[in-house]
Amino acid sequence: RAVDAGTMDAGEAAVVERVCARLPELAGPAEPPARLHGDLWSGNVLWGADGRVQVIDPAAHGGHRETDLAMLALFGCPLLDAVLEGYQEAAPLAEGWRERVGVHQLFPLLVHAVLFGRGYAGQALGAARSALAP
Repeated sequence: RAVDAGTMDAGEAAVVERVCARLPELAGPAEPPARLHGDLWSGNVLWGADGRVQVIDPAAHGGHRETDLAMLALFGCPLLDAVLEGYQEAAPLAEGWRERVGVHQLFPLLVHAVLFGRGYAGQALGAARSALAP
């Protein structure tokens, strides 16, 4: 759709398609599907005066658990380091997860490219190229 809308050209789309063809190896070690929030950006994370955190407006589904964390990083979550530290204590992520963040951000970046334009297409292309880099 991004190509059809003129947001990405065919060469850029080919880079994304190469990532898609290699997703099983690029997305990280196989794990059982996790329950994901599905739209976990900072606007859906509410910080209470009591220090507790609530998440709102889910688009819940099953998927790779690194995806929600990548979404938090994509749109800037306050106290992200503390969130990641807590996650690592509760359910440690597989080695190399930090290098896979871009792979898990690719789909939301492509959606945003279709909806909001070229700026997100550039970010998506950067994430795709990074995923393919040795």
